Amino acid sequence: MTPVQPLIDRFLDHLKFERRVSDHTVSAYRIDLLRLQEFAVQRKIQNIARLAPPQARLFAAGLRHLNLSSRSIARTLSAARSFYKFLIREGEGKTNPFEGISTPRGERKLPRTLNIEQAAQLVMITPDSDLTFRDRAILELLYSSGLRLSEIERSNVDDIDLADKTITILGKGGKTRIVPVGRHAITAIKSWLQRRQTLVSNIEEKALFVSRSGNRLGARAIQKRVECWARRQGLDRSVHPHMLRHSFASHLLESSSDLRAVQELLGHSDISTTQVYTHLDFQHLAKVYDKAHPRARRRK
Repeated sequence: MTPVQPLIDRFLDHLKFERRVSDHTVSAYRIDLLRLQEFAVQRKIQNIARLAPPQARLFAAGLRHLNLSSRSIARTLSAARSFYKFLIREGEGKTNPFEGISTPRGERKLPRTLNIEQAAQLVMITPDSDLTFRDRAILELLYSSGLRLSEIERSNVDDIDLADKTITILGKGGKTRIVPVGRHAITAIKSWLQRRQTLVSNIEEKALFVSRSGNRLGARAIQKRVECWARRQGLDRSVHPHMLRHSFASHLLESSSDLRAVQELLGHSDISTTQVYTHLDFQHLAKVYDKAHPRARRRK
């Protein structure tokens, strides 16, 4: 029997070090491939690299009995398909048994967003300490430029061009893009940079946002700061960094209707990923119509 775990570990290393995907994605793929590994053990499959298409279909059918969402099933099959592409490339496999296996089409959930007033309320902080200047800059940058959590975590001081009002971002798959930064975010970042040096003891620290101890601020800490400020600013809902990215995209599309520009700013490789925000925009227009049009208003 060909050991499964070493093959999976090699694939995950390929994702992390060659394709430079996020730690979150690597962790998700690990969970997905663990299901495949368990399936191989249960079925006493001697060589996982030589999995036959009927066995792959049996695995896919089994996922539907695990009470997984359609999104989780689709991701697991995508992980398996990518895994076998890697095995073929490495000379460990000859065919991809998951090619042609369809994934379930579930309802696409629309991303949750803040409205313009809520977003303004969240970022309208009056700083009273070094760390609140930092937090205001984080919130302003998240909403101003639509960055992913991993992107703002990885951002360095040298990535910000204050004169040009842009930030250079290392996005998914190691792709670099330059994103505009709004004037309020630039002002907040300038104020933070004046205070950053009081926290940084190591002059070699490049991180744009640092913790109280002067080290790079981690993703979980950024999440907690966003959640904390949502409560302190009186928002009656849970807020996470990706919600500010969704809000950025939705508000920009609502104002400009330029889907291609929003795609570029978000760093989406496929415009179909960006198109979800057109549904949000349509929902907004539908509400306006229902409220304003004389033929849509309900008679009291």
